[in-house]
Amino acid sequence: MTAQIITIGVYGFDEAGFFQALIDAKIDTFCDIRLRRGMRGSMYAFVNSKYLQRRLSELGIRYVHLKELAPTQAIRDMQKREDASRRVTKRLRTELSATFIQSYQLECLSAYDSQHFFQVIGPEARVIGLFCVEREPEACHRSLVAKKLTRDLNIPVQHIKA
Repeated sequence: MTAQIITIGVYGFDEAGFFQALIDAKIDTFCDIRLRRGMRGSMYAFVNSKYLQRRLSELGIRYVHLKELAPTQAIRDMQKREDASRRVTKRLRTELSATFIQSYQLECLSAYDSQHFFQVIGPEARVIGLFCVEREPEACHRSLVAKKLTRDLNIPVQHIKA
């Protein structure tokens, strides 16, 4: 069996729906690619790191934090300024800015060794979930990571949305 990448964001899901989507997709390895692993407010508290890891463990899903795939604060700030200029909130964004994409690819992905990805997550990983918060894959760096892994390793990708 070959590996498969599933991308998922939390926006739009409630707790039950989010974890059911992971189960339905048969995700066995959950890769958190956020810089900060907490969410403000109670609506998405179920993806705060400690709770999330505990719940995934109960479901038999391994948790891996891949901080090296998270955009730096400077890159995130670029997108935040672009969102403000477009008058769109992070939750409603449908695409990343060209500046974000270029900066993220240069600073995070250009030197990233895709083979290292599998060394970190382990050879037993078959259905790998790439997780961040945005609803739309194109509005999140997880889509850029997925494209790189697909290009470098010929791994199929599926995007799950709420």
